[in-house]
Amino acid sequence: MSDGSGSILQGARIYLSGPMDFLLSAEQEKQSGWRSRLRHFLKPFGAIVYDPWSKPVIVGQDAYGQNYEYSSKTRAQWTFEDNESGQQIRAELCHEFYPTVHINRRMVDICDFIIAYCPTNVYSVGTVNEIIRARSQNKPVLVVSPAIDYPSWDKLTEHLKHSGDKQALTLLDQLKNEALLKSNPNGIPSPWYLGILYEDYFFDGFGFNLYAQLKKDSNWPKTNLDEVEERHKPKKPLLPYLEKLNKEIPKRYDRLHQDFVENTDWMILKPGIHEAID
Repeated sequence: MSDGSGSILQGARIYLSGPMDFLLSAEQEKQSGWRSRLRHFLKPFGAIVYDPWSKPVIVGQDAYGQNYEYSSKTRAQWTFEDNESGQQIRAELCHEFYPTVHINRRMVDICDFIIAYCPTNVYSVGTVNEIIRARSQNKPVLVVSPAIDYPSWDKLTEHLKHSGDKQALTLLDQLKNEALLKSNPNGIPSPWYLGILYEDYFFDGFGFNLYAQLKKDSNWPKTNLDEVEERHKPKKPLLPYLEKLNKEIPKRYDRLHQDFVENTDWMILKPGIHEAID
């Protein structure tokens, strides 16, 4: 863990983008998920971390954009009924969620760079929107694309093979197709991300296991995130990269010149610099 001797991330604004819907436990994600862990990790650097699970209060509008806590219950009212009543319900819901989207987009606009968690097996529209928005502003987007596997599925398949239950095996295969369960053991990112990000912006894990003292001090419970990184040790974890970033802006590889050059995406403005302007 850094002792805070670096200074590049001091005052830097970092937005944490990633899936928030379709999670098994939103409460667990808020308390000990990757965003919570990153906040603890980045605290000694003096970075300002924007976390959509814990939105900043809008000055003069304390409640604005703070209703995400109740989104699942509210969205359950959605209907595709093609009549006036259905149209009114959809209009109300679209209006209801605009503030949440608005504040998330504003956090993207004012941040210096984004850290995006992009597992290829989780549906997440907001993450894609935020990545595209940041890249349109030439901001770095650090994408964590973890290994995706289903060890319990593999064990169940082997169990059923040994049991000779052919009907259960057939149903299991059908379920895999219906649920669209697709392994990605190498964590290969979407080609869309490959087309809009520099090669140095991709990571196959966080590397939390490399910071045992931080895990101990923060009392993180072991989660699926840890189990995945135990089965697939990250070759390029994010956290060590952030430590190096705090000391020196990384260069990018220019394939045309076949050399490493300055990466002008990284334009972290020193806090308070505007105050010195007459």
